[in-house]
Amino acid sequence: MAETYREARDSYKLDLAVNGLYQIELFSFPNPPARPSRPEAAGLRHLAFSVLDIEHTHAYLEQKNVACEAIRVDELTQKKFFFIADPDDLPIEFYEI
Repeated sequence: MAETYREARDSYKLDLAVNGLYQIELFSFPNPPARPSRPEAAGLRHLAFSVLDIEHTHAYLEQKNVACEAIRVDELTQKKFFFIADPDDLPIEFYEI
């Protein structure tokens, strides 16, 4: 779908589509940390789920006592998103479509 060079991070972001239903984002970094649980780390970074209403999803999860990061805006797509941590402290992203 797209390839973007991000000069500030000296990295590439590659967006791939699968059957028009799923999207896989691949990131390259010159020296990623070895741990898999933080942004810009080597390996599977996180899973992401698309949602129709990011504010509703955020509020719902907080009502269920799930710690949510603040809602942010993707600098490339201008879409809203936020992260939570799973029980193993791996990130899960919610992304508004």
